[in-house]
Amino acid sequence: MPQPRPPRKPTPPAPSAQPALRRTPVQQRSADRLARILDACAELLDETGYEQLSTRAVALRAGVPIGSVYRFFGNKRAMAAALAHRNLDSYAERITARLSALPAVDAGRAIDTVLDEYIAMKRSVPGFALVDFGVPSPGGPGDDDPNHLVAGRLCVLLAGVLDRPADEALRRKVLVGVEATDALLQLAFRTDSSGDPALIAETRELLHAYLAPSLS
Repeated sequence: MPQPRPPRKPTPPAPSAQPALRRTPVQQRSADRLARILDACAELLDETGYEQLSTRAVALRAGVPIGSVYRFFGNKRAMAAALAHRNLDSYAERITARLSALPAVDAGRAIDTVLDEYIAMKRSVPGFALVDFGVPSPGGPGDDDPNHLVAGRLCVLLAGVLDRPADEALRRKVLVGVEATDALLQLAFRTDSSGDPALIAETRELLHAYLAPSLS
């Protein structure tokens, strides 16, 4: 029988840059409206792409006045950036929930979960193919590097689950893993809309070989 998991040490807050909202929702009605705007943004990204995305089209799809969109966002880039941050929060929540449901977690299971949840979101979450954790167009000064944000969040999450320090060495390892995975999965989904199984398998093998020793 699986042995009970020992109590985990408290995990420090994961680093997450907040999107630059013009106004942070306070009331539930305002939060619901923001969610509808981001949902509409995600749907339209799949239908029209980023270049054709417009705040007016998002307002129409969300069923809100155009002023409601501008109450939260100055332009479509800020809106897409907020969607990317929501995706990152959702990704971390999905990984945490899946790992918490396991009777025991080791480096291999943690790596598989991180990869599998990303692939699942890539296949099913609206707008994720174009805006996963960052805006597709070139960033300007001060824009956050999406892969650094993802690596920072994953480093703290994995360190907490596996009870090891989230030190600079681990952060560097996770960042390299994120960069390599990003490039390989872009190729996998470019050759197959559902993700080329052989390339996904190669990505998994690479991550296990590179990251598992640092997480064990």
